Amino acid sequence: MTFLIISHTNHYEVNHQLHAYAPYVREMNLWLKHVDQVNIVAPVSNDFDPNINLAYKHPNISIDKVPAFSLIGLKEKLSTLTKLPKILSLLFKAMKQADHIHLRCPGNMGLLGCLVQILFPKTPKTAKYAGNWDPNSKQPWSYKLQQWILSNTFLTKNMQVLVYGQWPNQTSNIRPFFTATYHDNEKEQLYVRDYTKPWHFCFVGSLSQGKRPQLALQLVHQLRAKGIEAIVHFYGNGELKTDLVKNIQQLNAEDWAFLYGNQPKDVVKKALKYSHFLILPSQSEGWPKVVAEAMFWGCIPIVTPISCVPWMLDHGHRGVLMDVQNLNQTIDKLKSFKDTPKDLEQLSTKAAEWSRQYTLDKFELEIQKLLDKT
Repeated sequence: MTFLIISHTNHYEVNHQLHAYAPYVREMNLWLKHVDQVNIVAPVSNDFDPNINLAYKHPNISIDKVPAFSLIGLKEKLSTLTKLPKILSLLFKAMKQADHIHLRCPGNMGLLGCLVQILFPKTPKTAKYAGNWDPNSKQPWSYKLQQWILSNTFLTKNMQVLVYGQWPNQTSNIRPFFTATYHDNEKEQLYVRDYTKPWHFCFVGSLSQGKRPQLALQLVHQLRAKGIEAIVHFYGNGELKTDLVKNIQQLNAEDWAFLYGNQPKDVVKKALKYSHFLILPSQSEGWPKVVAEAMFWGCIPIVTPISCVPWMLDHGHRGVLMDVQNLNQTIDKLKSFKDTPKDLEQLSTKAAEWSRQYTLDKFELEIQKLLDKT
């Protein structure tokens, strides 16, 4: 089987191997176990970071490079118009040669893939929609367009669309799905946390506007102002790093707020295994893997109620849903737990029990079922 991947993710050619963002590649390597030939249509970059990227594992893999493009701003749109003929031509040729087409959405390449796949109604297809599928959420117009095309069973034939969460009134090709990080054999006994000692919080993700790391700093700062000993650890890099460093200095927080930058998987795993809480005040998510990873280790998530997150947290029975419009409410809720550590132990246990259902072993079985239909 020739398996075609269409993705907006930056790829890197290093030491005769093809690399991309590690969580995405770990997932794709499970798909690639079951195919003979892999072709990728995606942009290629030179900005390689070994801490957050990983190599594909397949003996027969090739990539058709496409130029990066944007649909934001008049100048970018005009530039994109000049690139479209080449990109659309590459997509058409690649789809014509494929036995199975796999789209990664939402994204610019996913949008073009959604359009070109209409010309191949007989080819088996899957689309992984890794963003927020909530029909009522605010999304960029290009994301809404991708959702509409993927849901339209007249335009989109012979495709299973994998989405995060269960949503009402969906077409027959929309399939609730999940993602995973750990294997069944990694289910170690949970570390027993002492919630009477200083609380350790961790933030894992890009230091960007969408992830709002400064809100995590603010929450811990306000907890400390109310007499709760708390420490926060930031894992990740991004455009807000300089601002975050300044905020830490302004708060004289150098002894309770620490930045580590991008770190390998094992370092982040250790942080999640021993921290009391994960803070992720994101503006948008699909299936936030780091939340499921934290829950796997009994690290209690404090997360904004977006996308399928309320379902993941059982509406507050497996974690804390964070109200960014009323941060004091979240702080008061956390403060109340200080007198009831047993409640935190229950949240931790329930979080782990739920997350440990969704392992890579189960994930691979589900992938194999999808490909067996090809």
